[in-house]
Amino acid sequence: MKMSEIQTQDYRVYYDPDSKTCFLTGILRLEGMQQYQEIMNFLLDCLDHLSEFTVNLEGLEFLNSSGISMLSMFVVKVRELQRTQLIFKGSGKILWQTKSLRNLQRLLPSLRLEFS
Repeated sequence: MKMSEIQTQDYRVYYDPDSKTCFLTGILRLEGMQQYQEIMNFLLDCLDHLSEFTVNLEGLEFLNSSGISMLSMFVVKVRELQRTQLIFKGSGKILWQTKSLRNLQRLLPSLRLEFS
């Protein structure tokens, strides 16, 4: 694991090794996939060799379409690796999460969704 967190004024991405959970919080509206590459690499680094991995989005108020594309690409990479049970935790109160996270199950049917 190279980095333990990415933090800006608008968002924070960090990993808790005890719970094997990566947290994304704040507002993420980066422009294009290239700007999301750092977060994608962070998620892949966290995932390394885990049999179960959770991405907690409960504190992520906003994610634009490029960010949703990045999550989709991450899910596809997890599917290709075929070794990790992926869990997304979201908030039932945040509309983009209830809509977009369910679409990710089409890419990875074994994806577990948990809404608070």
